[in-house]
Amino acid sequence: MNEDLLNAAQDNQVSEDDWAAALAEQGNANTMAPVNAALFPSLTPGSVPGANNDIDMILDIPVQLTVELGRTRIPIKQILQLAQGSVIELDALAGEPMDVLVNGCLIAQGEVVVVNEKFGIRLTDVVTPSERLRRMSR
Repeated sequence: MNEDLLNAAQDNQVSEDDWAAALAEQGNANTMAPVNAALFPSLTPGSVPGANNDIDMILDIPVQLTVELGRTRIPIKQILQLAQGSVIELDALAGEPMDVLVNGCLIAQGEVVVVNEKFGIRLTDVVTPSERLRRMSR
């Protein structure tokens, strides 16, 4: 087996002439004409077509809308005791506006309405964009 490895190594040996030819070729490659730096136009607002804050690009992105009636914190022991007809006390008062959240961020508050036997929410207060940003940065 060692003979096979020795024969394979001898077959793969590169002669000094091959090295000289490769080095000469590399030297020729290094003497090629210099390459000029690429020139790109500077990007300024309005210089890129279709990049003027086009909101149409995001209008079809789905988001999770949640209407939150209230919250509470209870131990697992009480959750395991829940049955049909159980009542869970929430932190919200009756008649208090409900929170409307998009992907977990509060965007508005409103009151429950029933239209054609379906629940809905009538928005009574919409959070301003600056207030939304302030809440997100917390």
